Amino acid sequence: MEKLTSLQNPRVKAVCRLRERHAREEEKKTILEGYRELTRAFEFGMKLEECFYCPSMFLGENEFPFLEKLKTSGVSVTEVSEHVLSKMAYRDRPEGLIAVAFMMEHSLESLPAVKNGLYLIAEALEKPGNLGSILRSADAAGADGLIICDRCTDIYNPNTIRASTGALFSVPLAEASPEEVYKWLKDNQIKVLAATPHTDYVYSDVDMTCALAIAVGAEQYGLSSFWMEKADLQVNIPMLGKIDSLNVATAATILLYEAARQRKWKRAGA
Repeated sequence: MEKLTSLQNPRVKAVCRLRERHAREEEKKTILEGYRELTRAFEFGMKLEECFYCPSMFLGENEFPFLEKLKTSGVSVTEVSEHVLSKMAYRDRPEGLIAVAFMMEHSLESLPAVKNGLYLIAEALEKPGNLGSILRSADAAGADGLIICDRCTDIYNPNTIRASTGALFSVPLAEASPEEVYKWLKDNQIKVLAATPHTDYVYSDVDMTCALAIAVGAEQYGLSSFWMEKADLQVNIPMLGKIDSLNVATAATILLYEAARQRKWKRAGA
């Protein structure tokens, strides 16, 4: 197929349009950039519609075998010039691979209810980078799922995907209202642990080995009164300096890893 070199090409314009949230939500499609993100999306079953590549911008030699794999699976693959790929890209330093993918549905019904499972509830997060970082930590800590309530940011914002390093595709994900989520948790006998500075209970002193959902809230205001009231337990992360709170992604990571540590210790002692 002939290489695309014109910024006026309709296919190029269609990709550029997906840089905007309203276009992504309208078309139910998003942009994926970079070898790591594309391979992980493909590995975990995200449906790719088409892929554009520019060999002179590749960072390694694995891209060509991956492109052949895409072709074999029926994905349209097209070479483009550097200035075209740069125009499509969301990043300042593109890596030579961009794909258009169909967004996945994330229903609460499809979220696995794991015995003694570990879940994270993210309420009203506003920054794509924080959501991406939380997804990355959830994957690293072995969480069984991430539940998003009162979504303020775009799950498929390219910055979310990039910050997650592809964990968006590996972590079981659900989106629902607080009321729906709370019912699902109760039906599956999963306790709620709320992170807040307004309690004397330190996070490392509580048992996190049961079926548990850790709830973290919006960057500026924290958790809503709904989750504060519904929580089985409230815990804080001690602040030993002058600042009175942590970034929400950092707080989520600390709590997830404490839960993972306790679970590993319990299995070792069993």
